[in-house]
Amino acid sequence: MALTVDLVPCLSDNYAYLLHDAADGLCAVVDPSEPEPVRRALAARGLRLTHILNTHHHFDHTGGNIPLKQEFGAVIVGPAKDRARIPGIDVGVDESAPWQFGPHTARILEIPAHTRAHIAFAFEDENIVFTGDTLFAMGCGRLFEGTPQMMWTSLSKLMRLADDMRVYCGHEYTLSNGRFALTVEPNNADLRARMKEVQALRAQSQPTIPSTLGLEKKTNPFLRPDSPEIRKTLAMEDADTVAVFGELRRRKDAF
Repeated sequence: MALTVDLVPCLSDNYAYLLHDAADGLCAVVDPSEPEPVRRALAARGLRLTHILNTHHHFDHTGGNIPLKQEFGAVIVGPAKDRARIPGIDVGVDESAPWQFGPHTARILEIPAHTRAHIAFAFEDENIVFTGDTLFAMGCGRLFEGTPQMMWTSLSKLMRLADDMRVYCGHEYTLSNGRFALTVEPNNADLRARMKEVQALRAQSQPTIPSTLGLEKKTNPFLRPDSPEIRKTLAMEDADTVAVFGELRRRKDAF
């Protein structure tokens, strides 16, 4: 029994995801920004929504919760520690226990900093992880409710997953993230090669998602604060890892 993931573009640059297994009749949508693109995607595939999974409370990830719940009776699953800000939540989850999606097990990772109770859903047997706005392709989320230390701890937790984990993030930010990455690590051959692929995909309005964790480790500057080239670019050769990470995030905020 295999889980299938289908991208559902929403708003201007968001992705929701349909997660389904034809054998068990379950279908979840991850982070539905708005209901209509989800409805169309379900109808096109002949699927009925049973679950809504939220990584965090921001409206561009939960805006479809209530109308989709009302229409399909879907069960809303989200971070237990942010229950008050997840519209319509039925099931709160945290790291203390996995969440079962029929026969499939999602490990819950608490990865705060973008928001104070952000989570990821990691289906390790299927090599699928939904990272919301914590880890992007070649980027990471802004620190709206956390510190550089919190975000580095969260990213480090994700980096302990297998390199072949497919990373499904919340936005199509890859091209702009890669442009920033090249300013701090221009001699990274893996990064340069990846940017050529990303530019070709975006020129055809094609998605750059999913990535893999292994690829992120090679090309995402926010996972590479110990890179000698990045440290030299920032003139922080002897700084601690979190300080370098914090400076990368500060520069990206102004990029």
